[in-house]
Parts: sequence; structure tokens; C-alpha cells
Amino acid sequence: MKKLSLIILALGILPGLWAQQQEEAAPDTSWKKVYRESAPRINDLVHTKLDVKFDFSKSYMNGKAWITLAPHFYPTDSLTLDAKGMDIQKVAIVKGASSQPLKYKYDGWNLNIDLDKSYKGGEKYTVYIEYTAKPDEVKVQGSAAITDAKGLYFINPKGEEKDKPTQIWTQGETEATSVWCPTIDKPGQKTTNEINMTVPAKYATLSNGKLVSQKANADGTRTDAWKMELPHAPYLFFMGVGEYSIIKDTYKGKEVNYYVEKEYAPVAKKIFGHTPEMMGFFSKVLGVEYPWVKYSQIVGRDYVSGAMENTTATLHQESAQQDARELIDGNSWESTIAHELFHQWFGDLVTCESWSNLTLNESFANYSETLWDEYKYGKDAGDAQNFGDMQGYIQSQSEKKDLVRFYYNDKEAMFDAVSYNKGGRILNMLRSYVGDSAFFKSLNLYLTTNKFKSAEAHQLRLAFEEVTGKDMNWFWNQWYFGAGHPKLSIDYAYDDNAKTVQVTVKQTQAGDKVFTLPVAIDIYTGAEKVRHNVWINDKEETFTFPYTTRPDLVNVDGQKTLLAEKKDNKTLENFIHQYKYAGLYLDRREAIDFASRNQDNPKAQELLLTALKDKYQGLRSFAMGKLDMKNETVRKKAEPILEELAQRDPKSKVRASALAALSQYNNGAYKSLFTKNVNDSSYTVAGTALESLFKLDSAAAVAEAKRLAKYPAKGKLVEVMTTTLVKSGDENSFDIIAKAFDDMPISQAKFNLLQPFCEFLAVVKDTKRVKKGVDLVIEFRDALAAYGLTPYVNNLLKGVITKKTAASAAATDKTSAQEQIDYINAKIEGDKKGF
Repeated sequence: MKKLSLIILALGILPGLWAQQQEEAAPDTSWKKVYRESAPRINDLVHTKLDVKFDFSKSYMNGKAWITLAPHFYPTDSLTLDAKGMDIQKVAIVKGASSQPLKYKYDGWNLNIDLDKSYKGGEKYTVYIEYTAKPDEVKVQGSAAITDAKGLYFINPKGEEKDKPTQIWTQGETEATSVWCPTIDKPGQKTTNEINMTVPAKYATLSNGKLVSQKANADGTRTDAWKMELPHAPYLFFMGVGEYSIIKDTYKGKEVNYYVEKEYAPVAKKIFGHTPEMMGFFSKVLGVEYPWVKYSQIVGRDYVSGAMENTTATLHQESAQQDARELIDGNSWESTIAHELFHQWFGDLVTCESWSNLTLNESFANYSETLWDEYKYGKDAGDAQNFGDMQGYIQSQSEKKDLVRFYYNDKEAMFDAVSYNKGGRILNMLRSYVGDSAFFKSLNLYLTTNKFKSAEAHQLRLAFEEVTGKDMNWFWNQWYFGAGHPKLSIDYAYDDNAKTVQVTVKQTQAGDKVFTLPVAIDIYTGAEKVRHNVWINDKEETFTFPYTTRPDLVNVDGQKTLLAEKKDNKTLENFIHQYKYAGLYLDRREAIDFASRNQDNPKAQELLLTALKDKYQGLRSFAMGKLDMKNETVRKKAEPILEELAQRDPKSKVRASALAALSQYNNGAYKSLFTKNVNDSSYTVAGTALESLFKLDSAAAVAEAKRLAKYPAKGKLVEVMTTTLVKSGDENSFDIIAKAFDDMPISQAKFNLLQPFCEFLAVVKDTKRVKKGVDLVIEFRDALAAYGLTPYVNNLLKGVITKKTAASAAATDKTSAQEQIDYINAKIEGDKKGF
């Protein structure tokens, strides 16, 4: 599972806010005493066979299930299945070609069955169930990762929304497969399965495993039979239905398919086309070949999360579908594609045995994004991904949460920046500590030992201990079964008489916990580096190193792998040397950041100007964002470099950053540059150019925005175009603005547009338009309810009411304004969602 919040909102604090509201603000804290053990295994799933038909008019699914099980160890004469919100029509035991009814009790949540006899451990039996699934009538709670949990989703089932396709897709994690399939809905269960789907013949289908047959029916439907011959967890069961273009690819003779809406067929391979290379890379580094019969990826409308790693059949939200102009800026979905693919090993092949151990799934998928970027785009790209994810964890303010958690309010609360981001950074530290060879060999041992089974964190530890010969309890106790991270203050004292340098490291985090940290300390004299590997074991430690010539730099955490917040008390000269000679992404980023706080110093200015030409595009943009444009010297020296970058940098995002920086000069000479770039093929460049043009000539920018509104636009361009029209205050632009807002998928851009859109509604006088705009805001609010943003959106709407109330006081006709105010109040007070 790739979390929606971290993908689309780019606000790392949201997962923390949601979990904090769930666990700390909840009035009932009894959960703090409830130990979340792994689910007991009384019966084991062996095989699940389904025949299903869909009632699009009611959003129902009619199902027949043959479920083969066996007692885990002890004899049993009963079976309890999870079956949420179903109509149960028949329950029977299968005896060869016949069956006999069984007694059962059903409370709408669990199906308790009396078997025909007591079965011994390992003795197989098959129950047959006829049922109707009614997902829209099931009331379940989602999470910040998964905003709904009704398992089976009918999208535009009656075709009433003209611009939206009709689709069906399922979402099983955490325990929602049991909304549409009676099962033992726990991650510790493993079963093979087969699903026969009968659908209108115009639709394509996708499920786990291989498509083994297709049968045309006399009524215009078709039955597709999918078979999964290797065991996996029930939450990974998947069904997808809809009108798709299926773009075919291969990996070592295995099918690799991309299911996209027809308009994206020409660019499907630009979006998903690295998949076979990813499969090869991950197979090689893990020493475990891609384990399943095929790999397909499908895009679903209105998906409740970012993406989901259903075995052999990953589901992505619609943001994965990018047009050719978006892809000029790079594939924003590529890390998610890597994330879900890596789950096919970590999560699908070996599954966490309980949600307490979720990080065994998610930390690896998260870390795969760093591994892929490092392999494909270089060390800087991998380090940038790693750093960004570390900041996501730190900003989540989750220091009190253990990585492996046996106490939580709800299993959904496990899907947070700790299980994902922190877990991934811990793997990065572990890789640094044991070395690449041992790290990947340990992962290989973990996967091969536990394949097709479930596991807990100690089994990962045992694999590392077996390979390295080291006791790893200290690491697991500190990072997996503990909370928080170190906050370090680092000081340096040079003694030229004694020819020594003392490095003092203080741990300043709150509380009594002291972290044990293996750290590389690099000492530079010119370009020459000497590395000292030390252990930090105390709250404050001092290390003394001799020198012949006073070092130019002492670099603590030379590998830049610590999960920590650091106050590194180096001099500007130290940081300049670090930028030039230490050379890692974080070395350079730290130096740029320090120089940006000392821009009155000519040496700091020189470093920043050098960084504008850094070899890594992300740091070029970072340096631009740090320039102090109020400093005349910086402003003057940076200008020719910025102009050069704006016109000639090979990376579109860097060109956009340069245009944004040039807009701060308020120089009419750049109007032609901005106007020219409004038509750039990159949405990011075009949008930034339009934004920059608005600062120089708002009328010209509004005219350009109206012209551009006639053509398809996405990303930064549609965000700025719409904001520009909003700022113009021209009510006649309402239809353009509302359509642009409505067409945008749930995204950071749409979130950014929310406030100016509400400000625009405050000046719109037409009641029909106001109501339409408010409805769009409410729809977006409710889609984000699980993130705790409802109060924020409601406050924006209250601001609209305040302005309309003030305007009404001076108006002759107060009727329309009051109708609008009443309508907004009703929407705010209506279906209250969120926390």
C-alpha cells in the first residue's frame, strides 16, 4: 500500500495528525491496555474458489464460494468466517459431487458454522456458501492510508456521470476482502484462489494469477476465469472490471500488462514501462526471482488510497495516468510503481503475520523507492529520496510510537509515517552498518526461509544474525521495539599545540533513552580523507583524533545514513570544504543550507552561486529557493546564472525554479521570457511562467490564462491558470474555474487551489454558481475527511459566509446573499465528517 497522504498532499504531518487524533485525542483509552496479538489460527485457509456476478443497478455482487480449509493443529467441529454485511442464502459442506446443509449463525459480521463432524489437524474439508455482497450498505471505518474500507467499489455503475468510466475494483487491506468474499480475513492466513467473473462482454477483467479461460455467454456477458496457484493472504485478493486498453509488456517470458483508460494508451509505456527493468533489478539484488506467474497494473477511478500491491495485480489511483506533457517533468508516479512492485516480495511472498508487524511490508516497499532511484538515476537521486522520506517521518511528530506496535486504537492507525518512512530509514542504517553484501544476502535468507508464509520482526533479525554472525538484538530493541530518534548536537575543539581535535556529540532528545549509534567520522585534509568508525553509547561522548596538519573538515556521519536531527556546529569554511570534497547529496545540501543563513558573507555567496550549477537538479533548485533576493550583492551576482538556467537547463523543473526566481526581480525585460515560456511543453514551466508574468503584467497573464483555458491542462499550469483567473475577480470566468477545479484529481495542486477558490466564491454573486462551487468544495472536503481536514475546509467556507454577510449589509437586495449564506451553513452543518 502506498499512502495517499504522502503521495498527493506532500504534507508529511497529515499521517501523524490522523494517527494522533485516533490514538491520543480519543476519549476511550482502554486500547492502551489491549495487547494486539497475532490472530489465533484455528482453521487454515487452503483454497478459495469464487463464482461472481455483478448487479450494476444495485451495486451488489452475487457470489458462490467454495472454501477449502483444514484445522491448524487441534481438532475442531466449527468454523468462523469473516463476512461483512452480506445476505447469506446457503451454507453447506461439500461431499464429493453432493453437499449437505450446515447449521450456522450470522450476525452481519461473522459467519459461525457448525461443521458436520470434528476434523483433525490438517484434515481438509470444503464449505459452500451462496451470498450477496452489499458493499455500499456496510458501515466500516477507513484510515489516513485507506480512506474507506467497504472492500468492493462500483464506480459510476449506472453510467450517470458522463465524464467518468464505469469500473469495479476491490481494496482488501486491511480486512475488507470479507465484504465481498467470506474468508478468514487475517494477514497470517495464506491460500490459493480462483475467481470466475461474469461481466458485460465490453469490459476487461483482472484478478490474481493467470487468466485461464474466457467464455462468451448468450446474454451478452462473458465469464473470465482467473487462477492463482501459489498461496497469498486474503487481503491481497483482487477483482478489477472496466473498459481498458491493455498494453502488453514482458519480463523473462512472463506477462507484464498495463490497464489504462483508452486516452492514456499512447503513453502507458512511458508511465509503467520501467516495470520489467525494475523486476530484473529487484530480482537481482534480492537473489529471489520475481515469484509470481504474471504482473499487471491497473488504474482505478476514485481509488481510496495511493496504490495497492494485490498479488500479481497492483491497483493504482488515477493520478498514475499522466499525459505526455506531464511526463516531460518526469514520471511523478515512478516511485509508487517501484513501491508496489517491491511488495510482491515483501508483503505478498512474505507477509507480516499481524498488523503490529506492518513495517515488515511497508518499510521495505518504502525503501525500494530509494534503491530504485539510486540504481536508475544515481546516488544523489537515491539519497534525495531517502532524505525526503526521513523529513516526512520527522515532521509527523511520531517520536512516541514504536515501529513494531502491539498497542494501538485501531489497526488502521498502523499505516503512518513510522511504519513507512521511519522503517525505510532504519533499513538504510542497517544496510550501512552491515554492508551491501550482507544486507542483501540477509534479505535473501529472510525471503527464502519464509516464502509463502507470514513473519514477524524477529524473523528478520534472525536472518541478519545468521548471515552476519552478529547479535542484532541491540539494533532491533532500539529501532524496531523502541520509539523516537536521536537529536544530536555536535561540537569541535581543535588544539594545534597538542595536534588533536576533539569531537563532542551530545544526544539532546527528551527523556532518558540513549541511542547506540555506529558512526563514521571522516577527517579531511584537503582532498585526503581518513575514516574513523566509532560507537556512540552515552548521552554525551567526546572522541579525540590526532592530526599533523589542522584538518579542513571533520565530518560526523560521513556516510550520511543516520536517522537523526543534527545541530552540526561547523564553521562556514568547514561547510565549504564539505560541499567540495565530501560530496554526497546530504553533504552538499547541508552546506547550501548553512550558507543560505550567512548570505552577507562573500564566501557563503560564492558557495550558493556554485550550487546553482550543482550536478544534481534537485540541489540546483534547492539553492535557487535559498537565495536572499533582498541582498543586493546576491541578487546581482545570481541574475545572469538564473537567466542562463531559465533558458538552457536540461531539466524542466530547474528551468521553472529559475523562472520563479527571476520573477522576484520585477524586471520588465523578462516579460518576453515569461510570455514565451507560458507555451512551454512542460506544465511546470508553463505554469511558473504564467505565475511570473502575473507579477509583471496581471492583465496580460489573465488574457493568457483565458486563452490557455480552452486547451487541456494539468499540474502546475492548471493550478496557476485557475488561480490567475480567481485573482482577476471576473465572475464570467466561473465556469472555467469550476471545471478546472472539478476535473483535478485529489492532489496537492487541488489542495493548493482550495483557498483561492473559496475566496473567489466569496465575490461571486450568482446564487446558482455559488451553490455549484460550494458543492465542489464539499465533495473535496469529504474525500479528505479521513485526514482530519474537515475543520480546515469548513473554516474556509465560514470565511466565505463572513464576506457575504458584510457584502449583504450594504446591498439593496439581501435575498440572494442570504440564500447563499444559508446554503453554505447547511453544507457545513450537514454531513459532518473527520475528527
